[in-house]
Amino acid sequence: MRKTALIVGVEGQDGSYLFEKLQAEKYSVIGLDKDKIRHTFSEPVEAVDITQTEQVYRLVKKYKPDEIYYLAAFHHSAEEIEYNDIELFSKSYLINVFSLINFLDAMVKHSKLSRLFYAGSSHMFGNPDKSPQDEQTPFNPSCIYGISKTAGVNACRYYRNKHSLFASAGILYNHESPRRAKNFVSQKIIRTAVAIKKNMSGKLILGDINAKVDWGYAPDYVEAMYQILQQPVPEDFIIASGGSRTIKQFVEITFGKLDLNWKEYVVEDPSLIQKTKKTSIKGDIKKIKKTIGWEPKVSFDQMIDIMIEAEIKNAGQ
Repeated sequence: MRKTALIVGVEGQDGSYLFEKLQAEKYSVIGLDKDKIRHTFSEPVEAVDITQTEQVYRLVKKYKPDEIYYLAAFHHSAEEIEYNDIELFSKSYLINVFSLINFLDAMVKHSKLSRLFYAGSSHMFGNPDKSPQDEQTPFNPSCIYGISKTAGVNACRYYRNKHSLFASAGILYNHESPRRAKNFVSQKIIRTAVAIKKNMSGKLILGDINAKVDWGYAPDYVEAMYQILQQPVPEDFIIASGGSRTIKQFVEITFGKLDLNWKEYVVEDPSLIQKTKKTSIKGDIKKIKKTIGWEPKVSFDQMIDIMIEAEIKNAGQ
């Protein structure tokens, strides 16, 4: 019997890779994203507004998906439109919490055997006391995104404990790919370096280049999401590379691969540096490695190669 999967947030980096992954696994797939829909069904599938409870109920009742991947997220970048705190809390909770609850509640009412994966974030740890962080590290978020993601994970735990749902969360650390949105620092570095190589741009402006980041490759992390929903019991897992690199290292490797001296092109802008000094955000992947046998396949260096190659190809079009 062919399995059915529902991806909420299919147009994002992870959602697009997951859609391809599930197709390869011979699933029937429905992907939702901001009034858009992608699917593999021969008949039409109606678009759904995930913020509307009844619409979500109808969708889940009709298809009774074997797996639901909740990857939709409202994540505000400092470089984007300015919101005040109330607007930011409202938008974040609407997508990161309340719309998730629509799916969890739909499972209780109409599809108790469905399995749900929720994409949490390392932002939920805030500025943790210890590094690396594991599944027992307390959540102590310091930003609105982290606060709302923590509420989302807690909602999954509530429905898991009260209604015996299979609802697992992945605590995702930074993961990159050629499909990463343009406003992320990894893409900013890759795009600017390639542009400089092609004599289209002269400077790369960054904040604290000594900041450490736990970076992995997005398709590896999508594989982890899939494997988490194949387990016998629902659990929460850290999904990370298990190591950390500075932004400076990312820059050095990228520019080096393009035969450029990064020091000639990189400018540090103090106004982009966060005032709070952070503990190293690095994930401990012992649990997922032991329980599932998952670990990253693509190295930091290989990931940069893939991203440079894709950007050169895109820039040449």
